[in-house]
Amino acid sequence: MSADGLFVIGTTHHRAPLAVREKLSLSAEGASALHAELATIAGLREFAVLSTCNRIEFYGVAANADAATRVTAAFCTRQQFDAAEFEKIRLSLRGREAVRHLLEVAAGLDSQMLGETEIFGQVKEAYATAQTRGSTGPVLNRVFQKGFQAAKHVRTNTAITAGQVSVANVAVELALTIFGSLAAARILLLGAGEIGEKTAKAFQSRGAAALTVASRTLERAMELATTLGASAMPFDQHETRLAEFDVVVCATSAPGTVVSLAAADAAIRKRPARPLFFIDLALPRDVDAAAAELQNVFLYNLDDLAKIAEENRAAREAEITKCRAIVTEKAEALWRQVEPQVAALANNHTAPV
Repeated sequence: MSADGLFVIGTTHHRAPLAVREKLSLSAEGASALHAELATIAGLREFAVLSTCNRIEFYGVAANADAATRVTAAFCTRQQFDAAEFEKIRLSLRGREAVRHLLEVAAGLDSQMLGETEIFGQVKEAYATAQTRGSTGPVLNRVFQKGFQAAKHVRTNTAITAGQVSVANVAVELALTIFGSLAAARILLLGAGEIGEKTAKAFQSRGAAALTVASRTLERAMELATTLGASAMPFDQHETRLAEFDVVVCATSAPGTVVSLAAADAAIRKRPARPLFFIDLALPRDVDAAAAELQNVFLYNLDDLAKIAEENRAAREAEITKCRAIVTEKAEALWRQVEPQVAALANNHTAPV
């Protein structure tokens, strides 16, 4: 390979629906094992893995085309996903196009919810993890670090985040539509991570007062409950006590469903006159999809919420052209800086600083 040895391979929400992204999602243990496997690929000079609810992407520098191909093969084998099917939804970019893609991702231009801010932190975390594991080098260090600067520039100098619509805000608006007021609504938060916490705070900001937190780690549930002024509940009680709640925000990192169809059915039978609203923010999904067919049960997942948010993006639409122009300029300048380094690494030479 020449300077095109810089690559990004993966798939995103643009081509892979939620059901497919579930199959491709990496657990913390899976990500660690895959990293160890990728580190053994001959010719793969540097790499970083970005895994979120909406994308799985591998950024790397390879000395030959086979090295990049083996990244995909290793991932598909680990996830038990058919390589031919992955090929149909695969994103593959090289050189300056890979640089521009990273900048667009970090700036929130490639997100389901245009201008969302969470992705910036996720990209930074992915880079920090790769650094800690020793899989980045002179090329990816510069690309990511300069990419963060460019993303900040886009956010600061455009209105891409103006009036932004987040998953949390969309969920709250839906709840208001269903219940009219949240003053008397009882909210159950399953999972004590960042997304769940933000959603819980969004509900509180719109009048919800009765909030309960349940996490697979009770100590973490109690800690977050204290922060939110809420109560904590042992996680193993969540299915038997579903009927007590009006809104259930599901945001665990469990490998499979934590709310079964039987549990949802039993809960709605105990409260047939009052709706039960599930907000499933997890990947893989926390709630059995069949629960949506139950009478008076409302179930929205990540793709459902993003589709609703898409209708409200007009305030930021006009900024897209401006943002992309900035990204293209920054990506071109950054590519000129790293192109000699990529070529040197790809050809087994010492990269210039």
